[in-house]
Amino acid sequence: MEICDDPDYVVYAYVGRRRREFRRYDCVRIFYTGENLAPDWHACDWAFTFEHTAHPRHFRLPLWALSVDPESLVKPADYDPAAMLVRKTKFCAFVVSNPLCRLRNDFFHRLSRYKQVDSGGKVLNTLGHRVADKTAFLADYKFTIAFENESHPGYTTEKVAEPMAVGSIPIYWGDPLVGRDFDTGSFLSLHDQGPLTRRSLDDLVERVVAVDRDPGLHASLLARPWLRGNRVPACASADAIRGQFTRIFETPIEPVARRRSAARAVGLHRVPAEVASIRRRLVRTWRKLSRTA
Repeated sequence: MEICDDPDYVVYAYVGRRRREFRRYDCVRIFYTGENLAPDWHACDWAFTFEHTAHPRHFRLPLWALSVDPESLVKPADYDPAAMLVRKTKFCAFVVSNPLCRLRNDFFHRLSRYKQVDSGGKVLNTLGHRVADKTAFLADYKFTIAFENESHPGYTTEKVAEPMAVGSIPIYWGDPLVGRDFDTGSFLSLHDQGPLTRRSLDDLVERVVAVDRDPGLHASLLARPWLRGNRVPACASADAIRGQFTRIFETPIEPVARRRSAARAVGLHRVPAEVASIRRRLVRTWRKLSRTA
Protein backbone atom coordinates (compact mmCIF):
# COMPACT_ATOMS: atom_id res chain seq x y z
CA MET A 1 0.00 0.00 0.00
CA GLU A 2 1.27 3.44 -0.94
CA ILE A 3 -0.16 6.66 0.51
CA CYS A 4 -0.21 9.38 -2.13
CA ASP A 5 -2.01 12.52 -3.33
CA ASP A 6 -3.49 10.81 -6.40
CA PRO A 7 -4.96 7.61 -4.91
CA ASP A 8 -6.92 4.77 -6.44
CA TYR A 9 -8.84 4.49 -3.17
CA VAL A 10 -9.60 6.97 -0.40
CA VAL A 11 -10.77 5.99 3.08
CA TYR A 12 -12.65 8.78 4.85
CA ALA A 13 -14.81 9.59 7.85
CA TYR A 14 -16.93 12.59 8.84
CA VAL A 15 -14.51 13.99 11.41
CA GLY A 16 -13.55 17.58 12.22
CA ARG A 17 -13.15 20.52 9.89
CA ARG A 18 -11.83 18.35 7.04
CA ARG A 19 -14.88 16.11 6.92
CA ARG A 20 -15.71 17.12 3.32
CA GLU A 21 -12.18 16.81 1.98
CA PHE A 22 -12.88 13.36 0.51
CA ARG A 23 -15.00 15.04 -2.21
CA ARG A 24 -11.74 16.25 -3.81
CA TYR A 25 -11.08 12.69 -4.96
CA ASP A 26 -12.92 10.97 -7.81
CA CYS A 27 -11.42 7.55 -7.08
CA VAL A 28 -13.14 4.70 -5.23
CA ARG A 29 -14.32 6.04 -1.88
CA ILE A 30 -14.47 3.88 1.25
CA PHE A 31 -16.49 5.31 4.12
CA TYR A 32 -15.77 4.36 7.74
CA THR A 33 -17.48 5.40 10.95
CA GLY A 34 -17.58 4.11 14.49
CA GLU A 35 -20.30 6.62 15.37
CA ASN A 36 -24.06 6.54 14.88
CA LEU A 37 -23.94 7.68 11.26
CA ALA A 38 -25.31 5.97 8.17
CA PRO A 39 -23.32 5.84 4.90
CA ASP A 40 -24.34 8.16 2.08
CA TRP A 41 -24.31 5.82 -0.91
CA HIS A 42 -24.41 8.81 -3.25
CA ALA A 43 -20.98 9.81 -1.90
CA CYS A 44 -19.22 6.50 -1.19
CA ASP A 45 -18.67 3.24 -3.06
CA TRP A 46 -18.00 0.98 -0.07
CA ALA A 47 -18.69 1.38 3.64
CA PHE A 48 -17.65 0.02 7.02
CA THR A 49 -20.20 0.97 9.70
CA PHE A 50 -22.06 -0.53 12.67
CA GLU A 51 -25.30 -1.03 10.69
CA HIS A 52 -27.01 -4.39 10.17
CA THR A 53 -27.75 -4.14 6.46
CA ALA A 54 -27.73 -6.41 3.43
CA HIS A 55 -26.22 -3.75 1.16
CA PRO A 56 -23.76 -5.62 -1.10
CA ARG A 57 -20.92 -3.12 -0.59
CA HIS A 58 -21.26 -2.73 3.16
CA PHE A 59 -19.30 -4.47 5.94
CA ARG A 60 -20.47 -4.30 9.54
CA LEU A 61 -17.53 -3.16 11.69
CA PRO A 62 -18.79 -1.79 15.04
CA LEU A 63 -16.40 0.30 17.10
CA TRP A 64 -16.11 -2.28 19.88
CA ALA A 65 -14.30 -4.62 17.48
CA LEU A 66 -11.48 -2.06 17.09
CA SER A 67 -11.37 -0.99 20.73
CA VAL A 68 -10.27 -4.28 22.27
CA ASP A 69 -8.68 -7.46 20.95
CA PRO A 70 -11.79 -9.54 20.16
CA GLU A 71 -9.88 -12.74 20.87
CA SER A 72 -9.33 -11.54 24.45
CA LEU A 73 -13.09 -11.79 25.02
CA VAL A 74 -13.15 -15.51 24.23
CA LYS A 75 -13.17 -17.25 27.61
CA PRO A 76 -10.87 -20.27 27.92
CA ALA A 77 -12.17 -23.61 29.14
CA ASP A 78 -10.39 -23.15 32.48
CA TYR A 79 -11.81 -19.66 33.13
CA ASP A 80 -12.35 -19.31 36.91
CA PRO A 81 -15.15 -16.83 37.76
CA ALA A 82 -14.55 -17.19 41.51
CA ALA A 83 -10.90 -16.17 41.14
CA MET A 84 -11.93 -13.19 39.02
CA LEU A 85 -14.51 -12.14 41.58
CA VAL A 86 -11.91 -12.14 44.38
CA ARG A 87 -9.97 -9.47 42.52
CA LYS A 88 -12.95 -7.13 42.38
CA THR A 89 -12.46 -4.93 45.45
CA LYS A 90 -14.65 -1.97 44.41
CA PHE A 91 -18.30 -1.54 43.48
CA CYS A 92 -18.97 0.29 40.22
CA ALA A 93 -17.03 2.46 37.75
CA PHE A 94 -18.18 5.19 35.39
CA VAL A 95 -15.92 6.85 32.79
CA VAL A 96 -17.73 9.21 30.40
CA SER A 97 -16.76 12.36 28.51
CA ASN A 98 -20.06 13.17 26.76
CA PRO A 99 -22.56 14.83 29.14
CA LEU A 100 -25.55 14.82 26.76
CA CYS A 101 -27.03 11.39 27.51
CA ARG A 102 -29.54 12.26 30.23
CA LEU A 103 -30.59 8.64 30.61
CA ARG A 104 -27.04 7.62 31.47
CA ASN A 105 -26.63 10.49 33.93
CA ASP A 106 -29.98 9.64 35.53
CA PHE A 107 -28.99 6.01 36.01
CA PHE A 108 -25.68 7.07 37.56
CA HIS A 109 -27.53 9.09 40.20
CA ARG A 110 -30.05 6.31 40.87
CA LEU A 111 -27.37 3.66 41.38
CA SER A 112 -25.32 6.06 43.52
CA ARG A 113 -28.15 6.09 46.07
CA TYR A 114 -27.29 2.47 46.81
CA LYS A 115 -23.50 2.80 46.87
CA GLN A 116 -21.01 5.34 45.61
CA VAL A 117 -20.23 4.96 41.92
CA ASP A 118 -16.67 6.06 41.19
CA SER A 119 -16.63 8.37 38.18
CA GLY A 120 -13.19 8.87 36.69
CA GLY A 121 -14.15 10.68 33.51
CA LYS A 122 -15.09 14.22 32.58
CA VAL A 123 -18.77 13.78 33.44
CA LEU A 124 -19.97 13.64 37.08
CA ASN A 125 -16.41 13.09 38.29
CA THR A 126 -16.15 11.91 41.90
CA LEU A 127 -12.39 11.35 42.09
CA GLY A 128 -11.15 14.91 41.73
CA HIS A 129 -9.11 13.90 38.69
CA ARG A 130 -9.56 12.06 35.40
CA VAL A 131 -8.13 8.55 35.22
CA ALA A 132 -5.08 8.20 32.99
CA ASP A 133 -5.57 4.49 32.21
CA LYS A 134 -9.20 3.51 31.78
CA THR A 135 -8.51 -0.21 31.45
CA ALA A 136 -6.49 -0.34 34.65
CA PHE A 137 -9.17 1.71 36.41
CA LEU A 138 -12.03 -0.61 35.40
CA ALA A 139 -10.13 -3.74 36.41
CA ASP A 140 -10.80 -3.19 40.14
CA TYR A 141 -14.58 -2.89 39.82
CA LYS A 142 -17.36 -5.46 39.98
CA PHE A 143 -19.53 -3.39 37.64
CA THR A 144 -19.16 -0.67 35.00
CA ILE A 145 -21.97 1.60 33.78
CA ALA A 146 -21.69 1.03 30.04
CA PHE A 147 -24.47 3.13 28.50
CA GLU A 148 -23.90 4.29 24.93
CA ASN A 149 -24.33 7.95 23.98
CA GLU A 150 -27.54 6.96 22.17
CA SER A 151 -29.52 3.91 21.16
CA HIS A 152 -29.67 2.48 17.65
CA PRO A 153 -29.71 -1.11 16.31
CA GLY A 154 -26.12 -2.31 15.79
CA TYR A 155 -24.49 0.75 17.37
CA THR A 156 -22.14 -0.92 19.85
CA THR A 157 -18.97 0.85 20.95
CA GLU A 158 -16.09 0.22 23.33
CA LYS A 159 -18.34 0.89 26.31
CA VAL A 160 -19.53 -2.71 26.59
CA ALA A 161 -16.31 -4.44 25.51
CA GLU A 162 -13.72 -2.62 27.65
CA PRO A 163 -15.15 -3.73 31.01
CA MET A 164 -15.57 -7.26 29.70
CA ALA A 165 -11.87 -7.38 28.85
CA VAL A 166 -11.01 -6.91 32.55
CA GLY A 167 -13.83 -8.97 34.06
CA SER A 168 -16.09 -6.09 35.11
CA ILE A 169 -19.81 -6.72 34.52
CA PRO A 170 -21.20 -4.11 32.09
CA ILE A 171 -24.47 -2.42 33.00
CA TYR A 172 -25.60 -1.73 29.45
CA TRP A 173 -27.98 0.34 27.35
CA GLY A 174 -27.64 1.30 23.69
CA ASP A 175 -27.82 -1.33 20.97
CA PRO A 176 -31.13 -3.25 21.22
CA LEU A 177 -29.52 -5.95 19.03
CA VAL A 178 -26.43 -6.28 21.24
CA GLY A 179 -27.24 -9.97 21.67
CA ARG A 180 -26.19 -10.67 18.10
CA ASP A 181 -22.56 -10.12 19.10
CA PHE A 182 -22.58 -10.73 22.85
CA ASP A 183 -24.10 -13.23 25.27
CA THR A 184 -26.68 -11.09 27.09
CA GLY A 185 -26.61 -13.52 30.00
CA SER A 186 -23.12 -12.31 30.89
CA PHE A 187 -24.08 -8.71 31.72
CA LEU A 188 -26.97 -6.57 32.93
CA SER A 189 -28.94 -4.77 30.23
CA LEU A 190 -31.64 -2.13 30.40
CA HIS A 191 -33.02 -3.62 27.20
CA ASP A 192 -34.06 -6.69 29.22
CA GLN A 193 -36.37 -4.55 31.37
CA GLY A 194 -39.05 -4.01 28.72
CA PRO A 195 -40.24 -0.54 27.62
CA LEU A 196 -37.99 2.27 28.76
CA THR A 197 -39.53 3.98 31.80
CA ARG A 198 -38.38 5.37 35.13
CA ARG A 199 -39.52 2.10 36.66
CA SER A 200 -37.33 0.10 34.28
CA LEU A 201 -34.32 2.13 35.46
CA ASP A 202 -35.18 1.31 39.07
CA ASP A 203 -35.62 -2.36 38.14
CA LEU A 204 -32.13 -2.39 36.64
CA VAL A 205 -30.74 -0.83 39.83
CA GLU A 206 -32.43 -3.63 41.79
CA ARG A 207 -30.81 -6.24 39.57
CA VAL A 208 -27.39 -4.68 40.17
CA VAL A 209 -28.03 -4.68 43.92
CA ALA A 210 -29.08 -8.34 43.83
CA VAL A 211 -25.90 -9.37 42.03
CA ASP A 212 -23.75 -7.21 44.28
CA ARG A 213 -25.16 -8.89 47.40
CA ASP A 214 -24.98 -12.46 46.08
CA PRO A 215 -21.46 -13.72 45.19
CA GLY A 216 -22.96 -16.88 43.72
CA LEU A 217 -25.18 -14.92 41.35
CA HIS A 218 -22.24 -12.72 40.42
CA ALA A 219 -20.07 -15.77 39.72
CA SER A 220 -22.82 -17.25 37.54
CA LEU A 221 -22.76 -14.14 35.34
CA LEU A 222 -18.98 -14.26 35.10
CA ALA A 223 -19.19 -17.93 34.13
CA ARG A 224 -21.13 -17.09 30.98
CA PRO A 225 -19.18 -16.32 27.78
CA TRP A 226 -18.89 -12.65 26.89
CA LEU A 227 -19.35 -13.33 23.18
CA ARG A 228 -22.31 -15.15 21.71
CA GLY A 229 -21.32 -18.79 21.42
CA ASN A 230 -17.94 -17.82 22.91
CA ARG A 231 -16.78 -17.09 19.36
CA VAL A 232 -15.52 -13.91 17.70
CA PRO A 233 -18.33 -12.74 15.38
CA ALA A 234 -17.63 -12.11 11.70
CA CYS A 235 -17.86 -8.34 12.23
CA ALA A 236 -14.77 -8.50 14.50
CA SER A 237 -12.79 -11.13 12.60
CA ALA A 238 -9.46 -9.83 11.28
CA ASP A 239 -9.61 -12.38 8.45
CA ALA A 240 -13.12 -11.24 7.48
CA ILE A 241 -12.08 -7.56 7.51
CA ARG A 242 -9.02 -8.31 5.36
CA GLY A 243 -11.25 -10.35 3.08
CA GLN A 244 -13.56 -7.38 2.59
CA PHE A 245 -10.63 -5.18 1.58
CA THR A 246 -9.50 -7.88 -0.86
CA ARG A 247 -13.00 -7.88 -2.32
CA ILE A 248 -12.92 -4.09 -2.64
CA PHE A 249 -9.56 -4.10 -4.43
CA GLU A 250 -10.53 -6.96 -6.75
CA THR A 251 -14.01 -5.67 -7.70
CA PRO A 252 -13.94 -3.27 -10.68
CA ILE A 253 -16.59 -0.55 -10.34
CA GLU A 254 -17.14 2.92 -11.71
CA PRO A 255 -16.63 5.25 -8.75
CA VAL A 256 -19.73 7.14 -7.69
CA ALA A 257 -17.72 10.38 -7.95
CA ARG A 258 -17.40 9.90 -11.73
CA ARG A 259 -21.04 9.23 -12.40
CA ARG A 260 -22.85 12.22 -13.81
CA SER A 261 -26.55 12.92 -13.89
CA ALA A 262 -28.90 15.89 -13.81
CA ALA A 263 -29.79 15.09 -10.21
CA ARG A 264 -26.12 15.09 -9.16
CA ALA A 265 -25.51 18.32 -11.04
CA VAL A 266 -27.94 20.22 -8.82
CA GLY A 267 -27.27 18.20 -5.68
CA LEU A 268 -30.61 16.37 -5.61
CA HIS A 269 -28.80 13.06 -5.04
CA ARG A 270 -28.10 14.19 -1.49
CA VAL A 271 -31.76 14.81 -0.61
CA PRO A 272 -32.59 11.23 0.58
CA ALA A 273 -29.53 11.13 2.84
CA GLU A 274 -30.30 14.57 4.26
CA VAL A 275 -33.93 13.61 4.91
CA ALA A 276 -32.79 10.40 6.63
CA SER A 277 -30.33 12.38 8.74
CA ILE A 278 -33.01 14.85 9.80
CA ARG A 279 -35.37 12.00 10.65
CA ARG A 280 -32.74 10.28 12.82
CA ARG A 281 -32.07 13.52 14.70
CA LEU A 282 -35.79 14.11 15.27
CA VAL A 283 -36.25 10.56 16.57
CA ARG A 284 -33.31 10.96 18.99
CA THR A 285 -34.67 14.32 20.20
CA TRP A 286 -38.15 12.87 20.70
CA ARG A 287 -36.74 9.96 22.70
CA LYS A 288 -34.77 12.32 24.96
CA LEU A 289 -37.79 14.58 25.50
CA SER A 290 -40.09 11.64 26.22
CA ARG A 291 -37.69 10.31 28.84
CA THR A 292 -37.60 13.64 30.66
CA ALA A 293 -41.30 14.37 30.38
